[in-house]
Amino acid sequence: MKIAELHKLFLQSNNVSTDTRKIEKECMFFALKGDNFNGNTFAAQALENGAKYVVIDQEKFVINNQTILVEDTLQTLQELATYHRNYLKVKIIALTGSNGKTTTKELINATLSQKYKTVATVGNLNNHIGVPLTLLSMSSNTEIGIVEMGANHLHEIEFLCQITQPDFGYITNFGKAHLEGFGSTEGVIKGKTELYNYLTANNKFIFFNADDPIQLEKLNTYTNTYGFSETNNNFYKIELVEANPFVKLKAENTSIASNLIGAYNFTNVCAAISIGKHFDVPLEKIKIGIENYTPKNNRSQIITIKNNKVILDAYNANPTSMLAAITNFSNLKEENKIVILGDMFELGKEAEKEHNNIAALLLDLKIEHAYLVGENFFKTETVSHTISKYKTFEDFKNSFTKPNDATLLVKGSRGMALERVLDSL
Repeated sequence: MKIAELHKLFLQSNNVSTDTRKIEKECMFFALKGDNFNGNTFAAQALENGAKYVVIDQEKFVINNQTILVEDTLQTLQELATYHRNYLKVKIIALTGSNGKTTTKELINATLSQKYKTVATVGNLNNHIGVPLTLLSMSSNTEIGIVEMGANHLHEIEFLCQITQPDFGYITNFGKAHLEGFGSTEGVIKGKTELYNYLTANNKFIFFNADDPIQLEKLNTYTNTYGFSETNNNFYKIELVEANPFVKLKAENTSIASNLIGAYNFTNVCAAISIGKHFDVPLEKIKIGIENYTPKNNRSQIITIKNNKVILDAYNANPTSMLAAITNFSNLKEENKIVILGDMFELGKEAEKEHNNIAALLLDLKIEHAYLVGENFFKTETVSHTISKYKTFEDFKNSFTKPNDATLLVKGSRGMALERVLDSL
């Protein structure tokens, strides 16, 4: 079946699903394959659960005229998403980066939705499956789409750009994330700038942080841009007022008080403001969007439990974000500060060095007490009475004494699930 014909059937469906456990009536089910499952085997169940059509790529699972047989289900999903994106002619903003992608995406959406009908990536569905699903969730009512793109290897952003065909783009930063896949920090920069490569090659528009020397250098000859800066008057000026703990800033003499903690979130807010300005959202509306946004899903949340205050930033971690979070935490005007850190994943051969660097940082910043959890942190060389190390979370839990009237930073990679600390409080 040609993509144009499939698209007509898609328009007759309510939405797209890849999981029979989440089937909605009249949806189009795509039978994807994984390491431990074959979606084709669930085609009949999808129809029983209310799917209008099922897209499969193995002939033996054909059931009736509601079954659409294609050569490759995943490739078809991706091609359908691109076709739909062009059918709608919607404006697409793509963003990637090592840290802050999801928060920045949410802030951009909060800002632009003050004036436009927007659709943004749900959660972190930012890979070769999530990006197509985001595009297919857009409708004729959508005016601006905000698509988050994640990657842990070279050429992934390039591929996602081919699917999405963005009109605008923004890179949050270049940090020490997914070093195992990218090979080095230079690999990270090369991989993330695949977004800029696509946009410049197609004469599209780029938003950027003019205080980031890497971005400034990459874009120094490209003019189709809009930059923001805290210090350079050649770009849209935004001033950081404070981050103790919440980020407060000033743009055009308008004060904006966010619900985000940490100076490291300043540029995330700046990106949303400058993108809103480019799309002619009034500054007073931008202020409303920023100030009404509250982080969730374990990202820079402040949670009060009994008489303890927890900064929960346990959604993910890498050396760059860990450094920023700990440094910001050490600058807070609080007493009795405790840090609980979990291992950072996907660092490959750099894992030992980067975990040792974080342990050394804790000593340099004179954190009152730190608990390091995970096999990598357990092997760090730093020895101090202010640092306790545990190989597993259970080891930590069994020896952790509930603090009294303390401020805690909890941060680690997703696989560590450090939000479990809340149960111990």
